[in-house]
Amino acid sequence: MQRPLETGPAKKLRSRHVTMITLGGIIGASLFVGSGNVIRSVGPAAVISYLIGGLLVFLAMRMLGEMAAQRPAIGSFMEYARVGLGDWAAYLVGWLYWYFWVGVLAYEAVLGGETLGVWLPFLPSWAWTMVLILIFICVNAISVRSFGEVEFWLASIKVIAIVVFLGGGLLFALGWWPNASFSVDNLWSHGGFAPNGIGVALTGVALVIFSYFGTEIAVMAAAESEDPAKGIRQASSTIIWRILLFFVGAVLVITAVIPWDELPEPVNVAMAPFTRVFALLGLPGADVVMQLVIFTAVISVLNSGLYSASRMFAALADEGFAPKIMTKRNGHGVPIWALVASSSGAIVAAIVNFLAPDSGIFEFIMNSAGLVALFVYAFISVTQMRLRMKMTPEEVAGLKIKMWLHPWLNILLLVAIVAILGVMLTSDSGREQVFTSLIATVALVIAWPFVKRSRAKRKLVAAAEPAAQ
Repeated sequence: MQRPLETGPAKKLRSRHVTMITLGGIIGASLFVGSGNVIRSVGPAAVISYLIGGLLVFLAMRMLGEMAAQRPAIGSFMEYARVGLGDWAAYLVGWLYWYFWVGVLAYEAVLGGETLGVWLPFLPSWAWTMVLILIFICVNAISVRSFGEVEFWLASIKVIAIVVFLGGGLLFALGWWPNASFSVDNLWSHGGFAPNGIGVALTGVALVIFSYFGTEIAVMAAAESEDPAKGIRQASSTIIWRILLFFVGAVLVITAVIPWDELPEPVNVAMAPFTRVFALLGLPGADVVMQLVIFTAVISVLNSGLYSASRMFAALADEGFAPKIMTKRNGHGVPIWALVASSSGAIVAAIVNFLAPDSGIFEFIMNSAGLVALFVYAFISVTQMRLRMKMTPEEVAGLKIKMWLHPWLNILLLVAIVAILGVMLTSDSGREQVFTSLIATVALVIAWPFVKRSRAKRKLVAAAEPAAQ
């Protein structure tokens, strides 16, 4: 049985926490730096790539919102997969999601440690990595509100940076900024809007779809808020304009201000498009400012990643898919052992990267988690269809959030996911992600019969305890 939402002493997230997590939780270094690589590959038509990718994510989050508004659960889509598709689906999607975040946590912790190692060289970067992990373990261990408070301020910095960027960049592109001239024609004057062909813009969707992963954190966090129903509606209903503003809008401003073929390849922090635009606006120390903003994005992902991984691990344990000790909560309802275990995976991966950077183990972990976003979106789509089929007309009419054009948009999302997989198979890096992800998935499938047997024994023991008493 899915563990009910915490009551009593547990400190809930407040409305402002959920609001800011909803606004800024999706913004990571992949937008600030990675967008430059996408633009350099696709050209101004990268706007189309981000728009299509964002719309697909929006559909998935709307489906998740329908399910979450009806039955808020900390396990989120894992719990819905269990109810809609069966135990096997919950087991698979839950473990894949947790595995994904272990890899992301390792990556972000290493990146943050390397950044601090440059700024504060009195400690080596590996030591800074451990310091960051320890700090955010403590932040998350105190209470869910502690996590929310820290994420509120980190997300605020990211949102402010984006808003300033969008406002100043738009004025600059229109020639309304001091010493600026009209530059909107950069969108088409350097080889056309799609200089490498519109097909490349479509294949670019495969590059950007993972930039949006993490959107579901807002829905998971809303389930632990003071008003879950309101938070879930807010997180699900506002995502479209957040995608249009923060991602599509940012890429549109970049390509209007800077000729796409002037971006370096690959893009680094110092030459990231955001840094270039801020420098054009005359912002003193634009590179330093963006380094601080990107570092904020890195530790924000580390903070929210620990939250997501620990909650999913605890939900897996609640259902008998993970060791029982992971169900233990502290006085404020935080799954403390799941938190420690999730961070331990990140620590091990980070140590491996430092001690044996050429072993390929760290790269395997990151690549094998690459398809998790697509798997999760596919499970959300199929689960929502299945749950809707089980509902009476009266229950459907009473839904607080309802998916449009059901089930046709579900089918559209699934077709798009298959298409993205096909695109990934056309490149060496994409094939590597597909095949390594399949290895991780096959390992979970092989382990399922043993987990199922252990789960059944645990249920028998639990049922026998009251009788013995």
